[in-house]
Amino acid sequence: MAYIMLFLNIILLVAGQLVWKTGLEQHGGIHLGNFLSVLFSPLILTGILFYGLATVLWFFVLSRLPLSLAYPLQSLAYALGIVAAWYFFGESVPLNRWIGAAVIVIGATIIAAK
Repeated sequence: MAYIMLFLNIILLVAGQLVWKTGLEQHGGIHLGNFLSVLFSPLILTGILFYGLATVLWFFVLSRLPLSLAYPLQSLAYALGIVAAWYFFGESVPLNRWIGAAVIVIGATIIAAK
């Protein structure tokens, strides 16, 4: 169950980044003139909600898994974030980032091995 909560935590973290990126793009970025309208826009608030839920899940994860296991596994969010940026935003991801993501996945696999 702890690993399911960790997986959901990772998904919520990446989903939060996706909705924040989308919300910021809809507003043309953030600057002094639109700060409050961006901050209180539905997508930005949704991202905050996702991060809040991810934090609650993280508390459950930390109460069930060693930090030395859970925290490195949470780095899978970075690798998933690269895939999500490529898939959802059509970002051009250079080879060095794909290699970096692979290193993260390999490292998490090694850490998770019993």
